[in-house]
Amino acid sequence: LPFNAPEKYWDLYKREKIDLADNPFRPKGAPDAALHNWGELRAYAGIPRKGPLPDDLARTLIHGYYACVSYTDAQIGRVLAELDRLGLRDNTIIVLWGDHGWNLGEHGLWCKHCNFETSLHSPLIVAAPGIKGGKKTNALTEYLDIYPSLCELCNLPLPAHLQGKSFVPLMKKPKRPWKKAVFSRYYNGDSVKTDRYRYTEWRRKNGEV
Repeated sequence: LPFNAPEKYWDLYKREKIDLADNPFRPKGAPDAALHNWGELRAYAGIPRKGPLPDDLARTLIHGYYACVSYTDAQIGRVLAELDRLGLRDNTIIVLWGDHGWNLGEHGLWCKHCNFETSLHSPLIVAAPGIKGGKKTNALTEYLDIYPSLCELCNLPLPAHLQGKSFVPLMKKPKRPWKKAVFSRYYNGDSVKTDRYRYTEWRRKNGEV
């Protein structure tokens, strides 16, 4: 936020063809701590201070999100083109990742700040000299894996305090066995994800689950 992008990127998408979230409801049994009033979005003009968004406004916001993703993609292209122009592409490690996902009405939420998949699943794209590109994997990784991965790619020793696991072997062989679970925390909610499920526990101040 805010969803600011040049008009040509908005023009890439037809607003009337944009789908709204298919699960805009509160998960059954979810504690209040698992949800929020999306204060980040509420602070903007034209956004109601409480309650759900009208469908037309929700669709406009999703349209803006799509436009900004395409605008960002174009800027990444400019960086890559400059690396090519300078002859640096083959000597540069490129890491693109998002610090979080984004809610677009799922579970009645907007923005981030939650332990649902929409907030915790984020993009990670890595290109490195000597590793064939164009591969993808659904293997589980975590942010703390990026540092040790860069160390391995640069042939640097791993500091003893690191808890992550280099995913360079995964870059070379995307279908190899990998982590069985990854973990995250948001406030007093702890979440574990496997290849099939996500389980989240929220604890009260007294320790009660």
